Amino acid sequence: MKDKYSIIPVERIERVILLLQGHKVILDKDLAVLYGVSTGNLNKAVTRNIDRFPDDFMIQLTEEEFKNLKFHIGISRWGGTRKLPRAFTEQGVAMLSSVLQSPRAILVNIEIMRAFVRLRQMLISNAELARKLNALEKKYDAQFKVVFDAMRELMTPPDKPRRRIGY
Repeated sequence: MKDKYSIIPVERIERVILLLQGHKVILDKDLAVLYGVSTGNLNKAVTRNIDRFPDDFMIQLTEEEFKNLKFHIGISRWGGTRKLPRAFTEQGVAMLSSVLQSPRAILVNIEIMRAFVRLRQMLISNAELARKLNALEKKYDAQFKVVFDAMRELMTPPDKPRRRIGY
């Protein structure tokens, strides 16, 4: 369902959603790009309204997480970062819409919420597929075990998130 007010494709947003500390999050620098503001201005707005961002809305990356992230993504994209990045959960992104009150922020937040919902739906359908596969495996002989094992292998997500190469 494509909205006529959509300004950013959901697929582009899905590419910046990371799994960090057991939460699906988007980094402050990626949100700043989506909102069309500087990372510094986004973080200033958050700092001015810090009471709106409890621990389950916003995560401050540790030195180790930041080093690991730079290693996997590449140092050149981080420029002169002096502070550890912040990462926002789905609820934190929703709260940003009340802090950043521009028309673009509202439209971007709508698309981000759609991306999180779409990811949840994919996880649910994958779990449903796994249940059906288990039922089939119980129903049929061990001769199909190799096929079922191969299907499970294909359903297992990679250990580290893949970044799309190119545009």
